Amino acid sequence: MSEIIKLAQFGLGPIGLEALKLAAAKSWVDVVGAVDIDPAKVGRDLGALTGASNLKGRHVHRTIEDLLARAKPDVVLHTTVSKFKNAFDQLEALARVGISVVSSCEELLFPQLNNPDLAAKLDRLCQEKGARIIGTGVNPGFVMDVLPVCMTGVSREVRSINVQRVVNASTRREPLQRKIGSGLPPEEFRRRFQEGRAGHAGLKESLALIAHCMGWEAKNIVETGDAVVADHDIRTQFLEVKKGQTCGLHQRAEAKVNGKVALVLDLKMYLDAKNPHDAIQIEGEPPLDVIIQGGVAGDQATVAALVNTARRILKARPGLLLMTDLAVPCQA
Repeated sequence: MSEIIKLAQFGLGPIGLEALKLAAAKSWVDVVGAVDIDPAKVGRDLGALTGASNLKGRHVHRTIEDLLARAKPDVVLHTTVSKFKNAFDQLEALARVGISVVSSCEELLFPQLNNPDLAAKLDRLCQEKGARIIGTGVNPGFVMDVLPVCMTGVSREVRSINVQRVVNASTRREPLQRKIGSGLPPEEFRRRFQEGRAGHAGLKESLALIAHCMGWEAKNIVETGDAVVADHDIRTQFLEVKKGQTCGLHQRAEAKVNGKVALVLDLKMYLDAKNPHDAIQIEGEPPLDVIIQGGVAGDQATVAALVNTARRILKARPGLLLMTDLAVPCQA
């Protein structure tokens, strides 16, 4: 594809800013503006805000309506919230005017799991208006879902899929370090996890996407989460954690297929984690066991996933899409 894509950024947190800068560096992108609710950012020049000289003259707008009064993007990179219900109004407003969206909203990876009615409503609107909306990233969006699905492409038979991810959160952005409970008393983390206010969003959606692609009816998805407790004092660029406080999480989702556990996703994400890696085991014919030493760098790769998908999404049919509805991911 050689056409220039008009692109806007919705949400200028750490991921949004980096996605905007990467997009601006692409020869096939014309950045037309950005949207953010932060009063300190509204009205600012994107060149000054990001340090990217080729963004000079583009500005931050308070609403998508303000942006559309000046330019209409083909694609919006959306990096605001984790829950699909919270993102719905923003996504609906974009779909209603025929704008396609690539979002980092974790639950958007497979929104049919918890919000089937809203997902169906958004899908119908997208088809009517010619828009495409998709959720992507590294996790969810690649390591613990799309990658294992791709690996089954050389399988004669698959009986089970087991994925593990260990992340050294000390290298990650501040919002993530706080989201995994860093600095909280372990009991407080456990309480927040049960209330859905802490932990990693999207793990069940990753499992549901794999099951969908395999044609498996995954029954009784069970998700558990617990605090990882610091065994020493830890200082990162953003915060301090004392010995005995929460420094991260151990989260797990599993599901049975035909009465047996056939899908397991196991995530450990904590400060100063040793031996970070991603691992996938597929029990089948042939058996597969793959390890990515060091793991896929979450923040950098999430930004790349968003931008790379922006180029591919316009080739897809209109609708609320899954990552597995698109061609195999590749660098754009």
